[in-house]
Amino acid sequence: HKEAKPKPRPAPPAPSAPPWDISRYQVPSAEGKTRFHDLDIPPEIMHAVADLGFQYCTPVQAEILPKALAGLDTTGRAQTGTGKSAAFLITILAHLLRHPVQGKRKPGTPRALIMAPTRELVMQIEKDARGLATYTGASVLAVYGGMDYRKQQQSLARDTVDIMAATPGRLLDFKRKGEVNLGKVEIMVIDEADRMLDMGFIPDVRRIIESTPPKARRQTMLYSATLTPEVIRLASHWTKDAVTVEITPEQVAVDTVEQVVYIVTGEEKFTVLYNLITRQDLERVIVFANRRDESQKLADRFTDYGISNGLLSGDVSQEQRIKTLESFREGKVRVLVATDVAARGLHIEGVSHVVNYNLPMNPEDYVHRIGRTGRAGASGISVSFADEMDAVLIPDIEKFIGRELKSVYPDDSWFQPPVPVQGEGTAARGRPRRPPQRRSGSGGSGGPRRGGRSGGPRRRT
Repeated sequence: HKEAKPKPRPAPPAPSAPPWDISRYQVPSAEGKTRFHDLDIPPEIMHAVADLGFQYCTPVQAEILPKALAGLDTTGRAQTGTGKSAAFLITILAHLLRHPVQGKRKPGTPRALIMAPTRELVMQIEKDARGLATYTGASVLAVYGGMDYRKQQQSLARDTVDIMAATPGRLLDFKRKGEVNLGKVEIMVIDEADRMLDMGFIPDVRRIIESTPPKARRQTMLYSATLTPEVIRLASHWTKDAVTVEITPEQVAVDTVEQVVYIVTGEEKFTVLYNLITRQDLERVIVFANRRDESQKLADRFTDYGISNGLLSGDVSQEQRIKTLESFREGKVRVLVATDVAARGLHIEGVSHVVNYNLPMNPEDYVHRIGRTGRAGASGISVSFADEMDAVLIPDIEKFIGRELKSVYPDDSWFQPPVPVQGEGTAARGRPRRPPQRRSGSGGSGGPRRGGRSGGPRRRT
């Protein structure tokens, strides 16, 4: 009989990649800057920090993280774009890793709760949390209104959740129906508390917090763009012996955003803006108007002259807002026209220019606007138009940010009127427009004279 052939030996397993080690991510020291790996951050989080390309803490992170990682309650004045979301998310993930829960957990019972006033902010927090949680095993769930209620309800009934980011209204709705149990929350964040107050969410927030463990048994972080007396009072009720961190707006915006003011008349604004966008081939621009009707008219004019745009204002439905933001993020529209209330809290990567079509009456709104570019240390450009009505607002803004704004006259070529396109914009609405011709001689009522002067920048005196 034939002898059985020996079976071939299985191939040895491929060598596995060595586990990630902090020594593989070293950032050189820099005067006045805090490195992430100088802090007491677990390696699972540092691995994600390395993947995301973070090197040095922003001023907000350098202030918050040492205190929050030590388990202290914190309250802070910090606007969006300063890196505060990463600060509280790193704190949350570090807490979850250092305090693992034994045994089976019930669905819909978060260990960490983050409340924010708008769905856009909640969605951004969810995205950031998933990125930082990549190697931690922590689960993240977002709960907000205006989207598929049934889908969120099924997730709460089926999944255990470590970190929940939520808008107050939808969260309270689920809590009342018994879909969410907040009795096991160990760490809680209230983001943009001043906006919660402005939007009337504080009664809902108060009911939600009453459903969590007492403040002595949880860590609480509360952040706000402004620390008004009412916000401070709420913070004292909801936190225990909190350490206050205050990063002033000028620390954030002034250093990372190039700011310039163009001296124009009201009639010249759109023509100069059109030429700014088209001649410099700008692709991701946010343009701010002071009122909803102004923002709608401006969006219509962009359409008339062939510039793809989206509109964010109080007149736009929540569903349309999300579609508009996604189109802008994906580069399907070139310009986002917005009002202050609608755009506050937006976090959109890669915004190169912010334009103040009208200067805001409140200097702090100016800082909020320009904070949409130059985020978390990146550079950006802010362009403001100052006509005969807006120029009087410049001194207050300069005083608020602690520096003088560079004011220049646009180059003469930027006053070349564009030609409206026919079709969806002009023809469809039956009201063709022609931008105003630049007047020779006078710059308009209250404006400086430019007749006979060659184009180019000139410093305001």
